[in-house]
Amino acid sequence: MKVRDYWIEEINYQTAKPFVKKWHYSESVRGLHVSFSFGLYSSDGKFGLPKMLGVMLYGVPAMPDVGKKYCPDEPEVVLELNRLCCIDDTPKNTESYFIGQTMKWIKSNSEYRVIISFADPAEGHEGTIYKATNFIHKGMTAGANALYVDGERLHQRMLTKKCPKGDEIRRRIKDGNDENIWKEKLPPKHVYIYYLDKRLQRKYE
Repeated sequence: MKVRDYWIEEINYQTAKPFVKKWHYSESVRGLHVSFSFGLYSSDGKFGLPKMLGVMLYGVPAMPDVGKKYCPDEPEVVLELNRLCCIDDTPKNTESYFIGQTMKWIKSNSEYRVIISFADPAEGHEGTIYKATNFIHKGMTAGANALYVDGERLHQRMLTKKCPKGDEIRRRIKDGNDENIWKEKLPPKHVYIYYLDKRLQRKYE
């Protein structure tokens, strides 16, 4: 079957979640603010049913300053491509086709006009798929800290997040000398942007 024979559907986040945990290198959806979930399908599933080949998640950037930095006059139109994963035996160009189809859907069905995504060199990602899909490389992030609590890696946002878990972490840090809580410096990530509105591309390039 050719890639062009595949199709996308907007799907329920609860349907997308276990697929991401199985096939994405992070094995996690923790901390995401998901706005749209998409599935990629083929017609050659068991018993004549569609087969899910991939999942993609888009959401409002977790860090509020991201939209302001890359689209300062209209930060509300910035959407982040949070997760992209496919099963192992998909043909060449499957991921770029998947991205292209989802961005067409977003342009036609939402007010978002700027797509941003990040490639993590620490995980061996340099953004090849974004380059193949005509994203623009916008440099590198400043880097961040990962927070480890009892061996679990958390985003440093947990230090300020208002929730029972965040409250407990802050209490333990305040008490001092907790060897099971530490920070680790993370390397910068590549920043890639795609403008669904070429007017904005001309404005911010």
